[in-house]
Amino acid sequence: MTHRFVVFAFVVLLVGSLPAGVAGAALGTGGDSTPSHTVEAAAASSGDAEDVLYRTTTLRHLPEQPGTFETEKRFQIPDAVVDLEIGLDSRAEIETADGFEEADDGTLRWTGETDEPVVRFTMPANRTGDVGHHAADGPRMHDRAGAPDGYSFVDTGEWGIVQVPGIDITLRQTESVGHDETVTVDGPGATGGDIAFFGEVVEHRTEFRGETIRVIVPEAADLEEDPADVLETLAYASQRLDVGAVSEETFVVAVPTDVDWGPEGLQYGEGDAWVVADASLEDPGNVWLHEYVHVRQGYDGVDSDVPTGTEWLIEAQPEYYAGLLSFERGSIEFDEFSRHLEAGERSPYADGVLVDPDSWADDRTDYVKGRLVYGEIDRTLRLETDGDRTLVDAFRLMNAHEGALTETEFLALLEDAGGSETRSVAEQYTRTSETPTMWSQDDHGDAFGLEGATFAYGFDDEPIEVAGEPWATEYGDGDTIAVPVDEPVVVPVAVENDGDRDGTSDATLAVDGEVADYRQSTLAAGEETTERLTWTPTEAGTYDLRVGSERLTALVRPSSSVVVSDLSVDPETVEPGETVTMTAIAESGDDRPAAAVLEVRTYDGVVDRHLVGVEPGETETLETELSFDDEGRYEIAIGDVSTTATVSEASTALEVDSISGFGVSAALVALVVAVIVAVTGRECGRSR
Repeated sequence: MTHRFVVFAFVVLLVGSLPAGVAGAALGTGGDSTPSHTVEAAAASSGDAEDVLYRTTTLRHLPEQPGTFETEKRFQIPDAVVDLEIGLDSRAEIETADGFEEADDGTLRWTGETDEPVVRFTMPANRTGDVGHHAADGPRMHDRAGAPDGYSFVDTGEWGIVQVPGIDITLRQTESVGHDETVTVDGPGATGGDIAFFGEVVEHRTEFRGETIRVIVPEAADLEEDPADVLETLAYASQRLDVGAVSEETFVVAVPTDVDWGPEGLQYGEGDAWVVADASLEDPGNVWLHEYVHVRQGYDGVDSDVPTGTEWLIEAQPEYYAGLLSFERGSIEFDEFSRHLEAGERSPYADGVLVDPDSWADDRTDYVKGRLVYGEIDRTLRLETDGDRTLVDAFRLMNAHEGALTETEFLALLEDAGGSETRSVAEQYTRTSETPTMWSQDDHGDAFGLEGATFAYGFDDEPIEVAGEPWATEYGDGDTIAVPVDEPVVVPVAVENDGDRDGTSDATLAVDGEVADYRQSTLAAGEETTERLTWTPTEAGTYDLRVGSERLTALVRPSSSVVVSDLSVDPETVEPGETVTMTAIAESGDDRPAAAVLEVRTYDGVVDRHLVGVEPGETETLETELSFDDEGRYEIAIGDVSTTATVSEASTALEVDSISGFGVSAALVALVVAVIVAVTGRECGRSR
């Protein structure tokens, strides 16, 4: 079983209107009308704090129909969702659709008759050649042009390995909702959420720094290596590649070799991959490591609209680190590592210009020449910085990059890390057909034997800040904090140079495996500092925050998670310019911690903000002092409730009219469609 968290963007537009009986009300003093100052609603809420659209995907093997499998998707729809449409793969054959009706454009539209609609459909399992794919966090396709026509996914009837079908989702909603999916196999098998295997399996797993690595060995497969050695190799790679983009779970299947596979391995989705069962750990092109490096690539090297000049990096990185990590771990000798890289010196690979895929005479130029050039850039960077920087550090910055990484941006980060010489070497060997010569073992020792500074990272003792105010004052590794949606969360990170030489630290805040923020600083041996890293959650849900090896769980809540009651103003009499105090009680709307920034609103707009965090069963008292210069009735609102105050020269009693449901009865919510394509993944293969 696996859980994947995907979030949806949303926009809510509100048009203010007053509850009946408030707008235009008069005091009744001699028949004169008193000015009424109304408030535009700032939020709409039903008071239901459920903020997640749950989806359970169940896959079923159909042995009597080889090449076909069944998928069931069951939804649990929260009150905030008022309209839902789903689009299935064009190859899907619908069996049943309970709670959905087919729209004119072929999509399935939720009828609203049940909060748990379900659709069942069959899909063809077999895929050959290249399989287009996208990372779950956005488009990131790296095709292998001219790939063999062998299988990428297949079902034999006795066993099968398939892509987990995704769907296009269109929502209309009144407030932010997250999306949580659970994927299971009904019967023998296993899944990581993006890839599923049908058939009897034995699972082997290990954990390292919060990452669970699962190696699935089917009963039908003859695994060449000891599963414990495979796990140890992948854990070693996890340790050496401190580059962010760590999935909570890495799922790798050792597939049987009795079918005609196209690649030797393939990575698809966020953290799923398969590798042929006879792949060797003593191969300099170690397929296990190659696919694992793909799992750790959190950047986009391909743009569907324009060339980026960095397409070659997608395969060069796994090829280089497969060889380097195998050598460093002792699985291969230096001469094997050398031969692995020096193949890039030969034609036709050497003739291609890496930034220009159209110039590649062989479609594996990025694999072969790419790994040699990537290695030469790494060696130069190490020498230029006396071992302080390596391409692992550049890899981390690439993962922190938003959008497709361009060649200009790649060169800039190389220059920032290693100066003009490092950039010059990269330009020389990527922009021209010039090719570096593989370095000797002595040269390797001179560059790769340099010891950089070592650093320790963890959560600092200072408070976490939310919306510019102290929030969590006591927290530690493994704790859970609740924070409001759409507000900046500042996490203090303790950094210590615990080595014996000066160096550059890389404090990194990762959220659900993706680099959210980072800071670099130069520290002397033994020096300590605190870096403040920022993340702004845009959608409700549960997130994993990681600093070094320490983790926090952030429960992000929408404004409706906090319920406001007992709104009042005091004193009961006031003259123009005098102060009244608004008082309200805030509490959690359900059995989870609640968090929100509640705005106090008058006809002047937002006049105060309260950062609220409450545990279930607890309350928090909110107070705001207000004054009004002119006579009239003034509406005061906080959350979705409001009251009115009257200001009079005659010092008449203050009239309070508590109005429940402000924001629902007072606002017309313009629901805005948010579309998320939540599927596919990324893949990679190496020709056998």
